Amino acid sequence: MRKCSLAAALAIFLVHLCNAQSLGIFAGHSDVGTVVHAGSTGYDSSKNAYTLVGSGENMWSTADAFQFAWKKVSGDVEISADISFLNSGGNEHKKAVLMIRQSLDPDSVYADVALHGNGLTSLQYRDEKGGTTHEVESTISAPRRLRITRAGKYVYISLAQQGSDLHFAAGSVRIPLDGEFYAGIGVCSHDKNATEQATFANVEIKNVSSGAAQPVAYSSLETVTIATTIRHVVYLAPNRFEASNWAHDGSYLLFNRNGHLEKLAVGGGAPEVINSGFADKLNNDHGISPDSTQLAVSDNSQETKSATGAASHDSLVYILPIAGGTPRRLTQNAPSYGHGWSPDGRTLAFVGQRNGDFDIYTIPASGGAETRLTTAKGLDDGPEYSPDGQYIYFNSERTGHMQIWRMHSDGTGQEQIFSDDYNNWFPHISPDGKWMVFLTYERDVTGHPENKDVMLRLMSLDDKKILVLTKLFGGQGSINVPSWSPDSKSVAFVSYQLVGTE
Repeated sequence: MRKCSLAAALAIFLVHLCNAQSLGIFAGHSDVGTVVHAGSTGYDSSKNAYTLVGSGENMWSTADAFQFAWKKVSGDVEISADISFLNSGGNEHKKAVLMIRQSLDPDSVYADVALHGNGLTSLQYRDEKGGTTHEVESTISAPRRLRITRAGKYVYISLAQQGSDLHFAAGSVRIPLDGEFYAGIGVCSHDKNATEQATFANVEIKNVSSGAAQPVAYSSLETVTIATTIRHVVYLAPNRFEASNWAHDGSYLLFNRNGHLEKLAVGGGAPEVINSGFADKLNNDHGISPDSTQLAVSDNSQETKSATGAASHDSLVYILPIAGGTPRRLTQNAPSYGHGWSPDGRTLAFVGQRNGDFDIYTIPASGGAETRLTTAKGLDDGPEYSPDGQYIYFNSERTGHMQIWRMHSDGTGQEQIFSDDYNNWFPHISPDGKWMVFLTYERDVTGHPENKDVMLRLMSLDDKKILVLTKLFGGQGSINVPSWSPDSKSVAFVSYQLVGTE
């Protein structure tokens, strides 16, 4: 009896050891959600590669279905792997993912970097249990190696094409993961009646620390589609740029960086610096004329005089040809920050500080005297005309914290659009006049600082209903200026991320 018991125990031990070895670095695997065909996970130690077979209708919306190999981790962590599908057929949106996930529930909070069957690579996430999945699409298709990083409250992805190193590719998003959570690899067929296979080679899961290294600040120019809330990365760089304008013909975007305006094709590529002559300290208040022939810019390069006669370099508004050229000074008083053209192109609305108060002013685009439109105590900012020219929308703190207002174009009939406890900035009206997008800070934030958790929110001007378009790390520089696509289907903005050094 004793021999038999020892033999049985040894057999059980060997089975457990074999299973542990077959999963490599992972502690377990399972199907998450409802699948028609059971999935599997295998490990080839000679190749240091995992093969996952997964079914599942999708990993989207409010519930996921896929095969998942996992281990429990905590703290800041990154997962890296080389991923390839074993066949080129099947649904083009089948997914092989590197994932961090709060639980194995199908509606769990999670984030992943997902390689799709058609090469699309994106950061996908659900930031509340039972919530809807969101997506940030990278510009890189079918990368050689993928990584997802959790750093503090935020998650971002890095990608490497053949012959290049991993570099920041999309993010960042705030994902609330508490205590221990799951880290692993997964496959979804995106067809509940089918299975798909993917290989994950050179898989690494490790805890990371920022240490003493200074993180690199990245800026990401993105667009978000109103109907789907899907974000698309257009351009990113390891430096700071701000405030995107969308050309009226839809072909390019403008943004400011290092005191200049730069022009970028909507499809991406290398930006082109616009010649602005002596005006080489442009800030993030700029705009394109309705006829697309001129630019209004705000610049700090020239010496100005304060009310006391002291010399300074406060912002002034200038106009120059859209292709670049010598600026023509428009505002005589400083500081002045240009924000909105009237639809007929004859007038500019701007913010001016006069006698210590920031108010909304207008001035003829051809030059002339400025007209003050607001007189209430507190900051008034962000003026922008409605597409029909009847109203100027703006933000004001006259009621105690920053809210969205509008007035007739002559300054009469000033009214608050809605009221809530957030701080709301920079209203932008869609070209079709149906929507207003604006920037929202949390209740305790003063002013419009950079590097904050913010939201872009969308209001229907028909029924005044408000929804969250996206959440991001940003603020100042994210959406200071008009940024709607001409078809009113998308909005451009800039997000930011502090990325640890590799």
